[in-house]
Amino acid sequence: MAIVRYTDKQIEKFNRQKYIAYLSKVTKNLYKMFRDKGVTQENFVKKFITIKASLDPKYKVELYTGYHKDVEIYIENIYLKCMGEFILDDIRYEEMSNLNRLQKSKNRKSYKKDKHKNSFNQQF
Repeated sequence: MAIVRYTDKQIEKFNRQKYIAYLSKVTKNLYKMFRDKGVTQENFVKKFITIKASLDPKYKVELYTGYHKDVEIYIENIYLKCMGEFILDDIRYEEMSNLNRLQKSKNRKSYKKDKHKNSFNQQF
């Protein structure tokens, strides 16, 4: 049986990918909870604190893109709101639009490819 040894760079990349995937999972869960009118404030707080608690022990990694940094900051802000006084119905639509803005900022990069813009303009 061969012993597989990974380099520090490979381990760091793996941990970063895992952390980024979990951040994405958290934002999807938040959006689902905000969208669902049947979620009570107590259920929201319990579920979010559970999700946040499982995020904390994950490896903290250096995030390079602005989108991932924004997601991390957004999750911290929601956590601070949960620890304070808030009414879920009052913040529901505001937070759904904030999550939508985050998603738009992520998608914006995929449509900025100059090489495709030039080839499209040359055809006409």
